[in-house]
Amino acid sequence: MNAAENWTTIAKSEEIEEGIGREFLVGTRIVAVFRVDGELFAIDGICPHQGGPLADGAVRDGCVTCPWHGWQFELTSGRHTISGRSLAETFPIRDRDGIVELIVADEV
Repeated sequence: MNAAENWTTIAKSEEIEEGIGREFLVGTRIVAVFRVDGELFAIDGICPHQGGPLADGAVRDGCVTCPWHGWQFELTSGRHTISGRSLAETFPIRDRDGIVELIVADEV
């Protein structure tokens, strides 16, 4: 299946506010979506540490901080800022004619 066939519409562009996370259920996945400096980012919405809601986290310097225990993840890569390991999955996201779409593979 080609990637263009896997895009899922999640919101209108104006519904994703600058600097404020939004949580979406896409298939079986919870995804946190952020707009930072006009750019969209999509990351696993569940913190791998203890399941905190990353969409509720503060965003600063390209990272989201889990509101439960302070773990931080780069929005571009999902890397944990202390260990450098990729712990949170990121997803392709785009704004196409005012509609926000992303690609998320369901967990098996």
